[in-house]
Amino acid sequence: MNITSFLLYCIIVTFTPGPSNIVILSSTQKIGARKTMNYVWGATLAFGLLLAASAFLNHLLAGVMPSMVKIMQIVGSLYMLYLAYQVYKMGSSADAPKQVTGFLNGFIMQFLNPKVILFTFTVIPSYVLPYYNSSLSSFMFVMLITLIGFLAYSSWVVFGSIFRTFLNHHQKTTSILMALFLLYSAIMVSGIIS
Repeated sequence: MNITSFLLYCIIVTFTPGPSNIVILSSTQKIGARKTMNYVWGATLAFGLLLAASAFLNHLLAGVMPSMVKIMQIVGSLYMLYLAYQVYKMGSSADAPKQVTGFLNGFIMQFLNPKVILFTFTVIPSYVLPYYNSSLSSFMFVMLITLIGFLAYSSWVVFGSIFRTFLNHHQKTTSILMALFLLYSAIMVSGIIS
């Protein structure tokens, strides 16, 4: 397993602006960090549950059809290429939607967030299953990725105004760098370079 590619993928996907991160940023600026943390806890719990469901379903599929792992690796790398393109053309965080805060809203948002759903259902088969096949290792990776997600959401709360200012002033450079990191991750996951 290429741990650098794995960590880059997890960090880029969870830390870059997406629906949840934008809501967190907007909420922090409007209602404060303490109230926004309820949303973060709900989003984190749903994120972890989606990762656990992915690990379980992917283990089930890999046990029944071992060739599915390679197919899921390809799908994962194609999704990363799509994300790289989206990050490259990303707009300003000033277009944040109206915030909807609270634990339940944070929880529900993750099940409706295409970025989170696609990430949780591609990271396990792309990075974990080709190298680890035990339930314990999958559980450990689910916990690690959930922690990364929590840190990402929390960072948007704690440093929300700093990130917003930085992204607005250096949007193009940041987008290009993040897109290049995602491109690297997609190449490593695809199996083109072994």
